[in-house]
Amino acid sequence: MDVPAHRHRTVQDHVALAEIDLTGELMIAAAAASEDRLSADRIDEVLHVDGAERETAQAP
Repeated sequence: MDVPAHRHRTVQDHVALAEIDLTGELMIAAAAASEDRLSADRIDEVLHVDGAERETAQAP
């Protein structure tokens, strides 16, 4: 059976790794929070976005 030694990275790999990193940051923030849920403002802070970016992303 031939198994390639190295797989070429794709754009999807980079996106997946970025998503994993951001999810980890949110998990760390949630674990450190004293409240039951992270506020939208705290999530924006952890993800390094501002409210305007969030509203633009949610616009239909």
